[in-house]
Amino acid sequence: MQVFIGGACSGKRSVVKKRFPSAVWWRLSPGQRLRECVGIMLPGTPLVVHGVLGWLTATIESDVGSDDWRAQWCDDLNELQQSAQANHVTLVMIVKEVGRGIVPMERQQRRLRDLNGWFCQDAAERAEHVWYVRHGLVQALDK
Repeated sequence: MQVFIGGACSGKRSVVKKRFPSAVWWRLSPGQRLRECVGIMLPGTPLVVHGVLGWLTATIESDVGSDDWRAQWCDDLNELQQSAQANHVTLVMIVKEVGRGIVPMERQQRRLRDLNGWFCQDAAERAEHVWYVRHGLVQALDK
């Protein structure tokens, strides 16, 4: 798996489109399980998963605890990675960096940023390569 992280409008999509021109793109929808991406994998074809921040918005008003959500998406990430390896699919995650701004006063918005940060950590932990994109420039990050 490869993870591309950066702020809004930083050039993540353009970089990924250049590096993986034949990729299938999958936008996560709020409430959807991450593992649903397994069903659209095409053998040998890169799969780009994006829309993570919007997808996480479904969790901020939920009664489900953050630890339970995190355990669920970790299981799903593991399943995605195994399926990608079995099908020779390069799995690419595009995620937004939202932790560098002003801390919101609203509890739900703070929770969203926490969840996004944890998701980014969990994806990066499983990734072979992590890339930071800013102003269209790409920097490899060490793990």
